[in-house]
Amino acid sequence: VVLLVDAAEGPLPQTKFVLSKALKLGLRPIVCINKIDRSDARPDEVLNETFDLFDKLGATDSQLDFPYLYACGRDGWAVRDLNDEHKDLTPLFQLIVDHVPAPDCNGTRCQIDAPFSMLATTLEADPYVGRILTGKIESGTVRVGQAVKAINMRGEFIENAKITKIIEHRGIEKVSLDSASAGDIVVVAGFARATVADTLCAPEVTTPIPAMPIDPPTLTMTFFVNTSPLAGKSGKKLTSRMIGERLFKEAETNIALRVTQSENNEAFEVSGRGELQLGILIETMRREGFELSVSRPRVVMQDGPNGEKLEPIEEVVIDVDDEFSGVVIEKMTKRKATITEMKASGNGKTRIVFSAPSRGLIGYLSEFRTDTRGTGVMNRVFSGYEPYRGPILQYRPGVLVSMESGVTTTYALHNLEPRGVLFVGPQTEVYSGMIIGEHSKENDLEVNPVRGKELTNIRSVTSDEKLFLAPPRKMSLEEALSYIQDDELVEVTPATIRLRKKELDSNIRKKTRKNSEI
Repeated sequence: VVLLVDAAEGPLPQTKFVLSKALKLGLRPIVCINKIDRSDARPDEVLNETFDLFDKLGATDSQLDFPYLYACGRDGWAVRDLNDEHKDLTPLFQLIVDHVPAPDCNGTRCQIDAPFSMLATTLEADPYVGRILTGKIESGTVRVGQAVKAINMRGEFIENAKITKIIEHRGIEKVSLDSASAGDIVVVAGFARATVADTLCAPEVTTPIPAMPIDPPTLTMTFFVNTSPLAGKSGKKLTSRMIGERLFKEAETNIALRVTQSENNEAFEVSGRGELQLGILIETMRREGFELSVSRPRVVMQDGPNGEKLEPIEEVVIDVDDEFSGVVIEKMTKRKATITEMKASGNGKTRIVFSAPSRGLIGYLSEFRTDTRGTGVMNRVFSGYEPYRGPILQYRPGVLVSMESGVTTTYALHNLEPRGVLFVGPQTEVYSGMIIGEHSKENDLEVNPVRGKELTNIRSVTSDEKLFLAPPRKMSLEEALSYIQDDELVEVTPATIRLRKKELDSNIRKKTRKNSEI
């Protein structure tokens, strides 16, 4: 394996993640310090940081003695020493040949005469042949029409299957094969339930191929059918059946996603690796013509060995200009983050490494961009579960909730502007229970944004006065998901994103609020 590290940025959280996986598999990486031509490159410091990362991850002596070289991928050259002539990538290829050992063929591994076994490493859905699994054949030979089975990491039986297709990638082409043998990396079809990290093998095989376990989800959201009065005006896929089929289809190929259906079949609990993954799923469904409502993201908690509550923790690496480091530290500290490392990275920039709970990072990215004026860079990766760090005090004012359905008017919005910040402009369709703005006070306020100016037959000097409105505050999907509270939803349609109360009837909301206060 070749570990690519930026000559200026150094090891990032994703570098730590992939390196830890490689070291656990016993691999001996080659370190390639790339982008050596950057004006802010610091190859010697980055090499030392990479060595420290190896040591921190528990690398063995042989893994710590890693070979390294410097490269410029844009210009296509690599060298073992910075003083060498910049020609081509031959030094990298030669180092791979010299350093990477030949396959370990002990026992039945790599033996063509042994029973067929293959570890599934990726899963895709093909419109013609169905589920297809990719992996390297560890032993034996597989043929089209051959009877096989799948077992999980614990050796438990999953299913029997029949190989319907074998595909090999040759460059950018896909070539269908009649058979493939040990050492080949192929795509096979014919399995209905097998997934990544499962062993595909001959019926007589009982021992699974060792595989890295899949990390559990850390964030969950509830997907509802869109029940607003404006449902169906821009999307064509509205029913719970359509939404459920799409989510379960996504879960087949996206192994980090888990989908469960509620008892009334009207809602789906979708758990994933973070708000980015779930946000991409929602945006993709939106572009496909779906309409749905989604709840506020919630972290997936776990119970510790002594019954204590554990929460997901992430390592966050932030690179900011020195002038913005103070506000970043202040905001992250309020979100229960702790500083694990802080150092100047040169050129007026500071690198700060935090250990932060996932719940504290929900919605922080947009705030971070504003605080750093778009110059900051944030990278994050899941690091594990730790004891609950206590409640995070986040103040959000009340909201302006429409009490009428119709089309907003300039006259009504002009009178509402002193009450807070508006989310909608004039001539916008709204409905009762829809959130149209942020109140300047702590409580929610019901307002009428569709009220028109009463007409009279009496002339007035100010009767035709022209009204001006401030531009409404527009939210992205990520901002909307982080803004809402537990009693609110984000309505997602192909045409727009709206905020609404979970219960549209104001009388029921008042009763619920009174009951909660008792």
